[in-house]
Amino acid sequence: MGMGSVSTRSMTVRPLGIDGAHLVASRSFGDERGDFFEVYREDVLTEALGYRPKFLQANVSTSCRNVVRGVHGAMTPPGLAKFVTCLRGSLLDFVVDVRTGSPTFGQWDMIVLNSRGGTAVYVEEGLGHAFVSLEDDTCVQYLLSDLYRPAEVLTVQPLDPEIGLPLNLPGEPILSERDAAAPTLREAGELGLLPRYDECLALRAARVRLSEPAAAS
Repeated sequence: MGMGSVSTRSMTVRPLGIDGAHLVASRSFGDERGDFFEVYREDVLTEALGYRPKFLQANVSTSCRNVVRGVHGAMTPPGLAKFVTCLRGSLLDFVVDVRTGSPTFGQWDMIVLNSRGGTAVYVEEGLGHAFVSLEDDTCVQYLLSDLYRPAEVLTVQPLDPEIGLPLNLPGEPILSERDAAAPTLREAGELGLLPRYDECLALRAARVRLSEPAAAS
């Protein structure tokens, strides 16, 4: 089992450009009543990841247009994986590689999420996540692999020019005080705050081993 693409009748999961991030695209089934699609299936995501994901907490945020949230991550280990969906409105969703030693360190991938597209993003432990709301009252749901612990949160400045996220805002970005005051990626690295790529890979490998069927005796 390993990270790769998986496609079923109702859902496709494929890797993004940052190792550890996956796009989940659901097929919509519509009739005169409206539409239906599956947002999450553990079996499909497990096949794509090579290990069984777990989610212990679900959060929902609403944002005005031009709100920027992130770049957020967590100390790894233990880390905090996320499964992100848009319930209302639309947003630009970013996965940022903040893992020191990674071949794509400092790079990002971007996906448009909206309430009509049936798409979601899986963000593995060790990666950074951010989004910009494109509409008022945009509602985002996050499934978290562990309980949220403020002391373990990692925040990197979303306007860091060295990262260069293309926010494409028509006006001034709206940030929380914490996000606005966050260190740049370079500063966070100098402070020793960033996850290490090798530790993230070791965490993934341990998950894969736990998900493998026991050998026959």
